[in-house]
Amino acid sequence: MHKEKSEPGSLGIVITGGSKGLGYAFAEAFLSAGDRVVLCGRNQQRLDRALCSLKKSFPQREVYGFRCDVADPADVGSFAGFASECLGQVDRWINNAGTAGRLKRPLWELELPDILETSATNMSGSLLLCAEAVRLMDRQPLSGEARYHIFNMGFSSPGAAFSRSAVPHKASKRGVAELTRFLAKELKSAGKTGIGVHELSPGLVLTDLLLVDAPASSQRILKLIAEEPEKVASVLVPKIRAVRGLDGELRYRSLAFTLLKLIAGIARSTAV
Repeated sequence: MHKEKSEPGSLGIVITGGSKGLGYAFAEAFLSAGDRVVLCGRNQQRLDRALCSLKKSFPQREVYGFRCDVADPADVGSFAGFASECLGQVDRWINNAGTAGRLKRPLWELELPDILETSATNMSGSLLLCAEAVRLMDRQPLSGEARYHIFNMGFSSPGAAFSRSAVPHKASKRGVAELTRFLAKELKSAGKTGIGVHELSPGLVLTDLLLVDAPASSQRILKLIAEEPEKVASVLVPKIRAVRGLDGELRYRSLAFTLLKLIAGIARSTAV
């Protein structure tokens, strides 16, 4: 499946949760840069539509898709094998798949399956995906410097404090941030200096995930302060392609900028 010859400078990119929202915008930006992309999604029909759209927009590029539930170990293992087969070499692995849950309510008002799904997708899924990504990258040609890079999307303490999502989302996303930190330390201790692990912070992105179960007043504020996925991807993708080092954080905007925009958005909303 893998094409032996690719454009000079082309990177092999893996994006989980790539069939819509920010993941799809990432895929567009990487393909536009000349990279080869493998994406996954849990919904086969949505994944098929995304692939059809991307192939139509970028007929000369390589883009592949795989149906995968990132909380399912068998799916994750098969997805990693598929990515390796399609790309030959994986240079960037972006763990974008996640969920905020069906409802933004107190923990005791949530259904148990909803709690489990949110926690499993965000936390367990990130653990499984990171494990497979490291195994895959460790089999590829290595050098003294970090050549391959994994990206996770966790919550900082301030980010969790300002989020209005439910406890399972905030707790699992804080866990993902700790996963990134601990995994980077483990890789260093094991001498695996060819693999970097980084925190990716897109800020507030205007997607269905952000708006789900939000009251009309909150939706108005979110629509004022959140950024379109395409704009966020246009800023982050060049940073992801050029990343160096074993660990670090790539932000769309500084935390101070985000807070100022939040305050301004609230002020505009209340003035209407």
